[in-house]
Amino acid sequence: MSTPNPTDLKYTSSHEWLRVESDGTATIGITAHAQEALGELVYVELPDVGRVLAAGEACVVVESTKAASDVYAPVAGTVTAINDALADAPQTVNDSPYDAGWLFKLTPADPSQAAGLLSAADYAAHEQS
Repeated sequence: MSTPNPTDLKYTSSHEWLRVESDGTATIGITAHAQEALGELVYVELPDVGRVLAAGEACVVVESTKAASDVYAPVAGTVTAINDALADAPQTVNDSPYDAGWLFKLTPADPSQAAGLLSAADYAAHEQS
């Protein structure tokens, strides 16, 4: 059974989520739907801090017992932090996809890009299609 999608996040059709923080930065991860489809994660390759990403650019690789998959930047920006804890505990993404299992943070190049992403309701409708 799927975890409900938090309504304070924005989503992509490729199953990433984005949370706009109070300081204007964005925290990014993969959705419960994505981690359930992948199965237990065994490795996460995160982008380097300082890397400049284009919207839609592949920037993270998640590997599970089933497959490896790319994760894409929901918006353009510069990586400001990565979740170092995932190096030793990649399954944190499975256990807590919307909280402790975040992947990276960035400073958006254009903060208005987040408004173009899917709402929780729109993403839920996409999940069913």
